[in-house]
Amino acid sequence: MSTDGLVIHQLYISTAHNFFGHHGQPAGMNPLIEVSAFECVAGRGVRGDRFFDYKENYKGQITFFAVETYNALCEKLQVRNRPFSVFRRNVITAGLDLKELIGRDFLIQGVRFRGTEECRPCYWMDGAFAPGACEFLKGRGGLRAIILCDGVLSRSHPCRSRDAHKEDSGQRLQAMSSRGPNPAESSGS
Repeated sequence: MSTDGLVIHQLYISTAHNFFGHHGQPAGMNPLIEVSAFECVAGRGVRGDRFFDYKENYKGQITFFAVETYNALCEKLQVRNRPFSVFRRNVITAGLDLKELIGRDFLIQGVRFRGTEECRPCYWMDGAFAPGACEFLKGRGGLRAIILCDGVLSRSHPCRSRDAHKEDSGQRLQAMSSRGPNPAESSGS
């Protein structure tokens, strides 16, 4: 699968949860902080993020969301005043179908990941973005992944493809065709 043209538009971390664990309570008010780069730690998550060391083998150590989905959602709901940060995903990408990475190992900027499942939307999205967002995002809420090796992600220019098992210059991405287990686990924001 070719992934030429992948761009990382934005990177975010948050030290605390707004929605995860808040069912039946008001949403939290913890900001998602935009950063130019962050450290990915194998098996632990994004250093400084709310899910860092959350629990062993946690399937949402890092999350991805596509600009293309955001644009389609804005068009569908006629909303133009909400930032990417309302979705509370770590990495905002363009140029890649994130669903294709579920169950696959992939490499971005020298950091190896395994896509575990969709970042399923929850009812909070209707309040955070606009009514109808949760329904629209079903099947396209982003990607949850585990981090397989340490490294740093930064906002980028288009990446060129390369197999994940080869030595990488730190600017390439390629999904491997091997599929691993994909046990179910609920998503969290």
